[in-house]
Amino acid sequence: MRRLDSAPFERPPTDQLPDDADDFIRDALTRPIEIVHQDEHLIAVFKPAGLMVHRGPMSGPDEPVLLQTLRDQIGAYLYPVHRLDRPTAGLILFGLTSEGAKRLGDLFETRQVRKTYEALVRGWVTESGEIDRPLRSGPEDQATTQEASDGPERAAVTRYRPRRRFETPWPIGEFPTSRFTHLELEPLTGRWHQLRRHLNHLAHPILGDHRHGDHRWNQAFFATTGVYRMLLTAVRLEFPHPFDGRPMRLEVGRGTESDAALAKLEPFAVV
Repeated sequence: MRRLDSAPFERPPTDQLPDDADDFIRDALTRPIEIVHQDEHLIAVFKPAGLMVHRGPMSGPDEPVLLQTLRDQIGAYLYPVHRLDRPTAGLILFGLTSEGAKRLGDLFETRQVRKTYEALVRGWVTESGEIDRPLRSGPEDQATTQEASDGPERAAVTRYRPRRRFETPWPIGEFPTSRFTHLELEPLTGRWHQLRRHLNHLAHPILGDHRHGDHRWNQAFFATTGVYRMLLTAVRLEFPHPFDGRPMRLEVGRGTESDAALAKLEPFAVV
C-alpha cells in the first residue's frame, strides 16, 4: 500500500456542501469515514448519503468527495472499483493497490460480487419477485427523470424480497392511511440508477428519491418523520477475496438513518 506524504487528517469544511445538503450529511462529515474492512489490498467503508464518490460534472469544484476524504483520513492512495449514487448510503470498495483494484474489478465484471441493498418503498409489496426490464445507460447529467437520454437498452435484472410492511394513520392525498414496505434488493446487473428506476416501474418508488420517486409522498414522509434523504442503503457485499479466494461477507452496522426511519414506523408494523 503506497503511503501519502500529507498533513494531519482534517475533516473537510461542511460549508462547501451543496445548498440542498441536509443536516444528516453535514453531521456525517464531522466524523471519520467508517472503515468496515481493511487489509493490504482493499478497503471497504460506509459512504454517507449525500457524499459523491469522486469528482464529476455534478460535483462542485470544492465539494468534499469520498475518494479524497478517505485518502486524507488513511494517508494512502485509493483506486476506485465501483460507485454508489450520491443519495445512496452504504458499503463501497476501493483498491489499495493497482493490482488489488484490477482483481476487484474483474470480480465485478464477472458478477462474482453479490450486492444486497435495503430500501423503504411506497405501498405494500406482498411477495418476492424479479424485475427483468432493460434500461438505457448514460451520464447522469444527460438524463431525464425516467431514462437516460442516449445509449442503447441493456439488460437489467433486480431481485426483491419484502421484509416488513407498515400501515400508518398518516393521510397522503386521497388515501386515509399510508402503506410502506421494507425491501431487500439484489441487483444482478449494474445499470445507472437501476434499483431506483426498477422500483419506480413497479409503482413502489423509494422514499426520499427526489429524481425517480413520488414527490408528494417524499414531502409527506419528511413532514411526519423528519427524514428527507433517500432510504436506500447498500448493506452487504459478498465476494471471494481477490488474492486468496477466502469468502468475504461485509455488512454495515446498524444505526443508519434508514434504521431511524424504520424505528419510527415500527409501531405501525403489520404482522
